[in-house]
Amino acid sequence: MKVVEKFVSINGESRRAGELAVFIRFKGCNLHCCYCDTKWANETDCDFEELTVEEILSYIISTNVKNVTLTGGEPLLQPEIGSLLKALSQYPEIRVEIETNGSVSIEPFCNDDYRPSFTMDYKLPESGCENDMCLENFCFLKNTDTVKFVCSSIDDLKKAKYIIEKYNLTKICAVYISPVFGKIEPADMVSYMIENNLNDIKLQIQMHKVIWDPNLKGV
Repeated sequence: MKVVEKFVSINGESRRAGELAVFIRFKGCNLHCCYCDTKWANETDCDFEELTVEEILSYIISTNVKNVTLTGGEPLLQPEIGSLLKALSQYPEIRVEIETNGSVSIEPFCNDDYRPSFTMDYKLPESGCENDMCLENFCFLKNTDTVKFVCSSIDDLKKAKYIIEKYNLTKICAVYISPVFGKIEPADMVSYMIENNLNDIKLQIQMHKVIWDPNLKGV
């Protein structure tokens, strides 16, 4: 498996924001969002380690950290991701989260014996990738999952509201909205939430970009 980073930090976003997590970042993505903050991990000449499932598992166990975040890039593109999930499922104390971009089917990874929790993006219009969304994924979400909308503008927020209501997402899973760093003011997002009575939706700031330099790797 092609790993570009492995490190321990806090979760900067999602349901376990602020908690310790061990991160495994895989190389490569099938999308090119305009606001991507890990474009370097998707370059063809990006340095990576070729690690086996056993080597990744050994590293994770060695950290003694319960939260595991598999990210990228797009982790679901890794051919052995299912094998890694099966291996991790043998450790019930470990909580596995996959950050996925919403364009790859999650159905093959929804086996109840080794199902992770998904934090799944819905790419809004200003990302440039909305047409790549796999809408069938909404059928496989559970209450342990999260759908995240990264917003660049009020127009993006309007589309997020439409998708949330169309698929009744707040009744199925957790729903988060986040600002594209430097593109929209969080205060404006809060105002939109108030004006549109957006109950059961959480605004989340990327905590790691507040604590550290926004361009710093390994955090």
